[in-house]
Amino acid sequence: MGTQQILLVVLGILVVGIAIAVGIAMFGATLAESNKDAIVNDMMNISQSAYRYKLTPVPFGGGGRTYSGYAIPEKLADNENASYIATPSTQNCSFTATSKLGFGTVVAVLDSMGVLGTFTYTGEW
Repeated sequence: MGTQQILLVVLGILVVGIAIAVGIAMFGATLAESNKDAIVNDMMNISQSAYRYKLTPVPFGGGGRTYSGYAIPEKLADNENASYIATPSTQNCSFTATSKLGFGTVVAVLDSMGVLGTFTYTGEW
């Protein structure tokens, strides 16, 4: 082989190596974003459960216009995306999710009108 052919082979190997590295990096970023989206979706479901609890009268097992006493149902408290913890008070309820894939935590607050917001992300998001 001539020098020019060897140079082209080396250049081809470099291009393929860079393409593989970029692909791996993109996959990792997509995985983190997908996990974050799944956690936010789970938090929306949990917040609906908490708001239903608030609207249900005390004699029927609800909070009677308060989030106090709310506990995340066992079925929703832990899944393949994250582990969830609720911190209820009278007028709002804070939810903390810890990623099962090790990306970090998400904290959101459910207000008295049933709107989930004030998302805070910590970790590798």
